[in-house]
Amino acid sequence: MKRRLYIVDDLTSIRQMLADILERHNYEIIGESGNGQTALKEILELQPQVVIVDARLPGLNGLELIKRLTKHLPESRFLVFSAYQNPAIVKDMLEAGAHGFVEKTANLKEFINGLGIVANGGTFFGPNVAELIRTVVANPDSVQRSKDSLTEREREVLQLIAEGHSTKEIAAKLGLSIKTVDNHRTNMMRKLDLHNVAAITRYALQNGMIELESMT
Repeated sequence: MKRRLYIVDDLTSIRQMLADILERHNYEIIGESGNGQTALKEILELQPQVVIVDARLPGLNGLELIKRLTKHLPESRFLVFSAYQNPAIVKDMLEAGAHGFVEKTANLKEFINGLGIVANGGTFFGPNVAELIRTVVANPDSVQRSKDSLTEREREVLQLIAEGHSTKEIAAKLGLSIKTVDNHRTNMMRKLDLHNVAAITRYALQNGMIELESMT
């Protein structure tokens, strides 16, 4: 029986390439998206057995996406497939519920092997990621964790601000009042000691929440 799989990557070419390849390796591609918020809604509805997630996504980054999905889909398996490698991000991804992490620089054989291991209940990490994990384990204090103090909504508002959205646009996207968004923004900036949009954007870039191409 084919495993039901969903792909989340902001690049259409990557999604199409993976879909073409994986359909020949006993996977049924039941959906794909380039936006984290869209992916969240569709994955909760479709309930795939396996999800491939990029770390950097517009709307809702890969870390936040996995955190929310694991609460509702504890049986699903998550493989991070990303070019972005950072000790804090890798550690956060694992704690959020990711079962594996393959670098986009990996060859196809390694990716297929890693996906198969994750889909069958195991864990898999590419060589560079495995080295990062060893570094984090050996030096846990070296990893910045300040964003852990933020609520789920505050992290979401932070990312949308960094992507260039106005308070009004954020309120519309999240279904909140402008006053509520302002409150989340104020609390987030106070907790992280950030004082303007430039500082928020820099923080989001440094923590893998956005990439330059996502900024409008």
